[in-house]
Parts: sequence; structure tokens; C-alpha cells
Amino acid sequence: MLLNVRPTRKGLRRAYQGLVLVSVLALAPMTWAWLGSSAHREAAEGDGWLGRVPPAQAALVLGAGLYGKQPTAMLARRLDIAAELYRAGKVRALLLSGDNSRKEYDEPTAMRDYLRGKGVPDRVMVLDYAGFDTWDSCVRARKVFGARQVTVVTQEFHLPRAVTLCRTAGLETFGVGDDSTRQFAATTYVYATRELFATAKAFADAMILHSDPVYPGPREVSLDRILAQPGAPGA
Repeated sequence: MLLNVRPTRKGLRRAYQGLVLVSVLALAPMTWAWLGSSAHREAAEGDGWLGRVPPAQAALVLGAGLYGKQPTAMLARRLDIAAELYRAGKVRALLLSGDNSRKEYDEPTAMRDYLRGKGVPDRVMVLDYAGFDTWDSCVRARKVFGARQVTVVTQEFHLPRAVTLCRTAGLETFGVGDDSTRQFAATTYVYATRELFATAKAFADAMILHSDPVYPGPREVSLDRILAQPGAPGA
């Protein structure tokens, strides 16, 4: 026999409250990232954007994948922006943070080689081979490399999370982002959708678990040497 069970008003109200709670919890990390970065980011487009970027000790360039041994198009754009910041005197050093978890995959070296080809001198580049995710890159920039001020460089869709994570890690941070929708619309929309889940993980790492990076040390002094030179921002 089939029973005709009707939901009660109380049951419907509880179900509605549950859905609201789930929605709030899902959106809370994105709200945290957007509010935490809202006054500290700039799009690298149009006239005058460089003038709106404050000086910093270093540009923290986050890895974004390789094609063979070459930076992906999105990573190349990040590196182009970092080179512009350096030439404009907005940063004195470039901290290139990426994945080198296996011998055949070396993001930081590929990033350095690309910038060499753009005329950026080796003496201002510092390589972080253990920037396995954004949180690790931010924490290592502060604790391993001793940075205090950074301009983090990435794509616009990633900027709120990157800026907020670096600020949470103790860095005075401004962010510059590439509007990748102009050249890579489909890819950007896919990555932007993934940001919902990535930001939830970031919130847990930074605010709940206070996670250590995969490789937390030892202390590295190459950035200190660059910043000790006369005229270095923040020195």
C-alpha cells in the first residue's frame, strides 16, 4: 500500500532553512575573498593601469602550467605583466613561484627563461620551486623568502583569492590581473567556475586549518640580497 504523505509546514520551513544555510556556507569563502581584496587589485588593461599600482618589493608571479617546457599562454601573460611592472620601477625583484614536484616538470625555470627572453636580468629573479598552490606560494613568499610587500600577478578571475590569501599570510599585497576573457573566454569561464571550489579550500587552509606549505623551509636569502641594493622598494 502506498501512503500519501504530505510534507508539513514545519518540515518545509526546515528544508528551506537548510537550503539557505547551505547556500550561505557555499558563498561565504567567495565573499571573504572578494571583500578581502576589493581595495587591493587592478586590471592590467587600458591606459594608466601601471600608475595605479603602488610600489612593492617584489612581483609574486604564480605558475599556471606548461606546454612541454614553455609557459602556457595564460602564464606568459602573467610574465609579460611582471616584466612591465619591473621596467616601470614598480618592483625591484620578481619572485617566480611554481611547481617543480617532478624532474620533468619545472615551472619556475620555464618562467625565468621566458623573462630572460624579454630582457629581464637574472639578478632580479628569484625562483620558488615549491609553489604548489596559491596558499603555499603566499606563505613561502613571507616565511621562506622574507618578503613583506608583494604585487601578486595572475588572471583577474584568480585575483580575489590570490590577494586575500597573501594578505592572510602576512604580506602587504596588491594584485594585478590579466583580463583573460579577451583571448581565452571559454577557458576563463571554466576556471572561474572552479574558483568556487578552490576558494572554499583556500578558506579552509588559511582561516580554519592554518595549513603549512608542503615544503615550509629552510629560509632563503636571495630576495634579501636583491632588496638590500640601494633604492630597492621597502628596503
